Amino acid sequence: VSGFLMAKELEYLDGAITHGAKPMTAIVGGSKVSSKINVLKSLIEKCDQLMIGGAMIFTFFAAQGLKTGKSIVESDHINTAKEVMRLAKEKGCELILPDDVKIADSFSNDANTQTVRVGDIPDGWMGLDIGPLSALYFVKRLEESKTIIWNGPMGVFEFSNFAHGSLMIAEALADLTELKGAITVVGGGDTVAVMKQSGFADRVSHISTGGGASLEILEGKQLPGVTQLDDR
Repeated sequence: VSGFLMAKELEYLDGAITHGAKPMTAIVGGSKVSSKINVLKSLIEKCDQLMIGGAMIFTFFAAQGLKTGKSIVESDHINTAKEVMRLAKEKGCELILPDDVKIADSFSNDANTQTVRVGDIPDGWMGLDIGPLSALYFVKRLEESKTIIWNGPMGVFEFSNFAHGSLMIAEALADLTELKGAITVVGGGDTVAVMKQSGFADRVSHISTGGGASLEILEGKQLPGVTQLDDR
């Protein structure tokens, strides 16, 4: 027997992706496109909507020729971002990026801040959270989803001034689970930390404790240990 926790992990993570009720939405955040490329490609194949937040949005904006100030941009992965956008269009998965961002003049909770439209980030400023309008729009677009998978925060949630986007998503998932019966699956260490920080951790369907293994399941990989168990 694979153990209760592993069984629950597979039921929710693999089950949600492979057999999840539609409409299905994935929310992917974090800082790097490069670390999530296989997850993004796998989710595009299965989801109706893919929302992207976190610092990786700036690589997508750079791929569209938009100004990004001194936000984190993986310049060697701009073509990767273009490939993700092309694949989403090809597969009929709607790719949803923020329209506004909260920016700062330094990487600090005490930095000067302003909210601007994407593409209007001044030189010397960096994006540290999705903007309030985008957070509201993301929440609105989640309302019809029957299955929601979240991996990666929307901003630098460790700084209270840049936690708003992540906390809005956390609350929305809790509400949709309780009020609409949506299946909500949260994975990734930072995302789990957001759920705990928000106080909504016990109000979603499943919080993955699988770490890297949960990413591999999201990528559609068969884990060696699980394959052996299945073969018995």
